[in-house]
Amino acid sequence: MAMASGLIAAPADTATESKDVLEILSMGGFMMYPLAVLSVIAVVLILFYTFTIRRNSVVSDKFMNAAEALIRKRDYLGLIAHCNRQNQSVARITEKTLDFMTKNTGVTFKEVREVAEAEGSRQAGILTQRISYLSDVGTIAPMGGLLGTVIGMIRAFMEISSGNYEGVHANKLAEGVYQALVTTAAGLVIGITAVIFYSLFRGRVQKYIAELEAASTHLMALLAAQYNRRGGAAPKPVYAETEEEFSHAANDQPDTYGI
Repeated sequence: MAMASGLIAAPADTATESKDVLEILSMGGFMMYPLAVLSVIAVVLILFYTFTIRRNSVVSDKFMNAAEALIRKRDYLGLIAHCNRQNQSVARITEKTLDFMTKNTGVTFKEVREVAEAEGSRQAGILTQRISYLSDVGTIAPMGGLLGTVIGMIRAFMEISSGNYEGVHANKLAEGVYQALVTTAAGLVIGITAVIFYSLFRGRVQKYIAELEAASTHLMALLAAQYNRRGGAAPKPVYAETEEEFSHAANDQPDTYGI
């Protein structure tokens, strides 16, 4: 009889083990749909940040060498034009600073530095804000799973309150608990994954912000030297050189910045 019972129970166990992941997730209830959307958003953000949050998009040695060469020549208009062709955070800071300096020749270096610091804070905020969306996903996903848990438990206790624990009612009770467990697990998986990648990207962003601050300080020191040569007055810009002369000057400039 024991052997017969084992043989009879074997097909049911095999059928349970044969359930795939999609079938299990589909039994989590309607809360699995918003969780699925959050999982897609998390994957898209992770891939997007992997390819876009790079050092060359914040500050590069090539730009720093070119900027230093043009500042030493007081070719501020040429440097502004060069910044317009670059898509780097340090280029935006340099462009904003030089544009303010060239349009207001009577300003002091303190005012120029304040403009650079304000734009630097804005660029750092942009970098930090970009990855904050991944942190939001990591926070919302577990809460969505918890909501599914509460709904599933409400369904289970409603079956208990009916006073019938046999047959169909027992199955519905099990489904309510099942839904609660599946949504909780799904929300935790999405949230944990999002938080892990957010921590990795946050460390990378903080590193690049530190390099951006160092690059901005280096350029401000070069501009301060130009101010000191003119007794505290804003240096007068010279006309931009040709593209060939600009490229030659930038390539000949030694890599003194070295970040």
